[in-house]
Amino acid sequence: MWQVDATIRVDVAVILSIQMGKVVLMSGLVFFSWFNQSCSVCPPPDLVVPSQSTRQIVAERAAAVVVTRRKNIDAWMKTHLASSQDPDDADGGSAVPISVDGYFLTADHVLARMGGRNVFIISGRGQRLTAEKARVVWRSKASDIALLHIPAPTPHFYEWTTREQWLPEGTRVIHGGISTGAKSTAGKLYTTLAPEGVLTGNRSFKLDIPFQPGDSGGPVVDAYGHLVGINSAVEFLVPMETAFFVDSEANRPNTLKIQELIKKDRSQNKYPNTPHE
Repeated sequence: MWQVDATIRVDVAVILSIQMGKVVLMSGLVFFSWFNQSCSVCPPPDLVVPSQSTRQIVAERAAAVVVTRRKNIDAWMKTHLASSQDPDDADGGSAVPISVDGYFLTADHVLARMGGRNVFIISGRGQRLTAEKARVVWRSKASDIALLHIPAPTPHFYEWTTREQWLPEGTRVIHGGISTGAKSTAGKLYTTLAPEGVLTGNRSFKLDIPFQPGDSGGPVVDAYGHLVGINSAVEFLVPMETAFFVDSEANRPNTLKIQELIKKDRSQNKYPNTPHE
């Protein structure tokens, strides 16, 4: 009887030892990733100004979110989005296509009053705009990021700046919000974004381009047309009743997490436009 108990104790000890070894190994890998990133040297900012071709990329990918009680907005689309014909109860903002098969990011606060209402995404198909009813895949109020999907192809979409890339303070950028993106001058980052690590969560960053209502949820784009983050908020200083622009804020989610959310959603919902993996 004693021998059996001893054998059981040994077996349990071996199992615990293996499990602890796995924990230590994973902790070591996480620490190594963090240590390697923290010890790397931040390069100088990229001072290349976004060109007209980059602005064309942003224009091709322009998209809007509309939240309304209407079941469809086809009649409004036929008026070429005339302001006199827009839905009376509409909330809205900008959206960012991030895949070939209809996935978009926007700011979560754009969807703040979506309860009992419909969400549409208006985007370009060649020379014409179309509206598709959108499904909310994932939302994060804390990060002010939401992931949406429409059942339609989106051939013009953004690629992220790479996860290994430094984006130093001073790097030149533009934004593509639907209110001011087309006429906005190039600006620069006020915040350094280090390479994305294993434990990197959502990161808020600042830039010197003023946003206006409707720009929320739009893209912040580097000089080469790659996606840096998603427009979120603007800060003004108001002494003596005169507002002075301070800075704007955007968010960069963990890009690997966003890819995993899309992959999981694709596996659960088979769409005709889903790319082969």
